[in-house]
Amino acid sequence: MRILVTGATGFIGSAVVSELLKSGHQVIGMTRSDEGARFLEAAGAEVHHGTLEDLDSIRRGAERADAIIHTAFDHDFSRYAENCEKDGRVIRAMGDVLKGSSRPLLITSATGLGSAVLGQPALEDVTNFEHPIPRIASELAANDLLDIGVNVSVMRLPQVHSTVKQGLISPMIEIARTKGVSAYVGDGGNRFPAGHLGDVALLYRLAIERAEPGARYNAVGEEGVKAGEIAEALGRGLSLPVVSIEPDRAAEHFGWMAMFAGLDFPASSAKTRQILGWNPIGPGLIADLDAMEYTKLVA
Repeated sequence: MRILVTGATGFIGSAVVSELLKSGHQVIGMTRSDEGARFLEAAGAEVHHGTLEDLDSIRRGAERADAIIHTAFDHDFSRYAENCEKDGRVIRAMGDVLKGSSRPLLITSATGLGSAVLGQPALEDVTNFEHPIPRIASELAANDLLDIGVNVSVMRLPQVHSTVKQGLISPMIEIARTKGVSAYVGDGGNRFPAGHLGDVALLYRLAIERAEPGARYNAVGEEGVKAGEIAEALGRGLSLPVVSIEPDRAAEHFGWMAMFAGLDFPASSAKTRQILGWNPIGPGLIADLDAMEYTKLVA
């Protein structure tokens, strides 16, 4: 297939591009920069210049493709709700082009939206439209497209990790450096689901090839890694003491990350594995944190 990948030079998008190319697909990579264009050309992908703010550029890219994988997202968490609404507009713009065809669109969301009850594993066949995570805007947009016959499916991400980045864990590293301690909230028993970057990229390919309208997949290799264990790993890597923070002090210590730091949001991928034959084999989150070269990270 000729597949448009948004966010094609990002952490996840670039791994998806590589996975698609090595599997024989043609890739159109969307980028906003000349540097990104050079990266994509070197990788063997076509280049499409576009931005999330320019919906016409999104539509032009969609018109060139047999299928779309949407990984781009504005990760400015100080404007998280606003950026989630922007993502919904981008998804609808793609749908404008795809309606009336069978061309598939695979969007990106978060595993937390599959959690019906706090603390129980999020599931693929659950969508909690009352969930406080603003990322629900992406799935609401996807549902609107389903209603008009667009072949759209959803990839729900946990903390995607390598030895370079680890989702929401990466900003926790900088918070630990700034505060001089590696911290967790309460007893540290709350859990973060995780998936290795290579496994996640493979899953995106399997999902776009299946192209099942309305399907939701959890890109989860580990159902839940305890926050206390994550803090211990960061403490080892940064040579910092590890401390517990009382819940009422979480905002003071973690800043914007406080909205996530104390959440217990495990997630299952049992259905995803069964349907797509996906068998994650990458290192676990703690292994990647232990293998990371902290001295090379930009403070």
